[in-house]
Amino acid sequence: MNKIIPTLAFLCIIASCNIRNSKQGNGNAFGDGNVQYTDSTTVAVIDSAYNFGTVTDGEKVEYNYRFRNTGKHPLIISSAIASCGCTVPEKPEHPIMPGEDGFLKVVFNSKGRMGDVYKTITVTSNAYPKFPLLKLTGNVVAATSDKNSN
Repeated sequence: MNKIIPTLAFLCIIASCNIRNSKQGNGNAFGDGNVQYTDSTTVAVIDSAYNFGTVTDGEKVEYNYRFRNTGKHPLIISSAIASCGCTVPEKPEHPIMPGEDGFLKVVFNSKGRMGDVYKTITVTSNAYPKFPLLKLTGNVVAATSDKNSN
């Protein structure tokens, strides 16, 4: 009897964890962690990486990543998050209809970011498979002073 009670308690804990996990994602979870919903669509990213070359410290770089809704439902981008606060993505506010192209604008502020730059933008949407990681690369050099050129 002393061994039965702890065993039953252990089994109840395991069962409750399994029930909780099976309810996540409405039962539509795939093995890779993605969740496909009934209104999911597909996306073809036209520009997934951009190298802005070399800019001077303090310059701002703007770029529009292009993508196309290749699915049958509207593409809804719920968030776009950059790997650093110096990079600000602006997601489309309206759904991208099937067959239409969309743009995700990114502004990188190079102030104080000397050297090689590698930034990523994570996009959350109803696309399945999920939206690929967007990349921004380049180099930031120091501004030269005209005072020493006399």
